Amino acid sequence: MTSSASTSSVSPSLIVRADGQGTALGTRLASLLRSRGLRRTIVPLAILVGWQLLAEFGLINRRFMSSPLDIGVTLWAAARSGELFTNLGISLWRAAVGLLLGASTALVAGVVSGLSQRGEDALDSTIQAVRTLPYLGLVPLFILWFGLGELSKVLMVALGSFFPVYLNVFKGIRSVDERFIDLGHAYHLSRFAMVRDVIFPAALPSALVGLRYAIGTAWLSLVVAEQINASSGLGWMIVQANELAQTGVIMGALGVYAVVGILADALVRVIERRALSWQRAFKGA
Repeated sequence: MTSSASTSSVSPSLIVRADGQGTALGTRLASLLRSRGLRRTIVPLAILVGWQLLAEFGLINRRFMSSPLDIGVTLWAAARSGELFTNLGISLWRAAVGLLLGASTALVAGVVSGLSQRGEDALDSTIQAVRTLPYLGLVPLFILWFGLGELSKVLMVALGSFFPVYLNVFKGIRSVDERFIDLGHAYHLSRFAMVRDVIFPAALPSALVGLRYAIGTAWLSLVVAEQINASSGLGWMIVQANELAQTGVIMGALGVYAVVGILADALVRVIERRALSWQRAFKGA
């Protein structure tokens, strides 16, 4: 009798409210599982957890390959001392200036070569010849020509970021459908209007892909420049840590490179989505 009385005394509104809260929670969980952000982090998190477990069970020698927890502790110590942010800021400055210089120069060269056969004849063969040179072989020459200061490092980054942008801008312009060009001529568009309204929008997707590639090559070039000829920056931290056998510092600096590269790529993808909002393209099933 007591049990039935207590059950009957429960307010129907409380039952409805509990059901509503359960439904809302289930809806939020389902929405979270459908989130692209969560899906994109599942694999990296699984790798980190598996890596840490292997280290905890002694299946990985921490002297040669630090665990994620060890790397985090090392980065935290470097951040508290200010060393990490100081060197990261220097590396970001070098990468940004070099990328801006290399990408802007490549954009001009790509437009000149793409829009004009005479421009292609004048520039493309020389650019392709320089592109095939071994990058590491140019390092001593850059030091000899431009000294040991910041200029040689920035120019190495600029050179590394030049070719992806140039190749993709050139390819994007030359891939414009001739029917669009004929349509522009039919409407008596001027050359400037043709470039602005027809060629530029059609070549923009390829150019943005080139920029994404250039960000990656800029970081790679910076690593080389800072490890061979630097007294500051993340690459310099790696060299110093290698001499002292500090594996955690080496892997932590590489992790910072990776995170900054991912964030820079994500920024370009945001720009890409907004700049190409007019484009109706397949985005995956």
